[in-house]
Amino acid sequence: MAEKNEAGSLPEPPSFEDALSQLDAIVRELEEGEIPLAQGLARYEAGIKLLKQCYQLLEHAQRRIELLNRVDDEGRVIGEPFDDQALSLEQKTQSRGRRRSRTADSEVPPGQNEIDSPGRLF
Repeated sequence: MAEKNEAGSLPEPPSFEDALSQLDAIVRELEEGEIPLAQGLARYEAGIKLLKQCYQLLEHAQRRIELLNRVDDEGRVIGEPFDDQALSLEQKTQSRGRRRSRTADSEVPPGQNEIDSPGRLF
């Protein structure tokens, strides 16, 4: 169970950079092999939690980029409101499929991939 701070609320999770730095320190400690087994297991468990948090933060950033990375033929950004609500895996798959099919329906000349299309940021 997560420990509460003095105000009685759960502590703020570390930023991606902080979590990655902590994870790196844990990996170095475990690779050195100089800590007792019980402490090593506890550090391993903390590392797994940090790794999951990093993956969640990266997924969150990727969803935002997917929504912001579309540009129409005149170079205007095609944006959608970013809904930060937790979605089930099935909902995410359906949403991603709808976005990809809209991109695939856009006009891209044969032999030219969509990255090279005019009006694309990347």
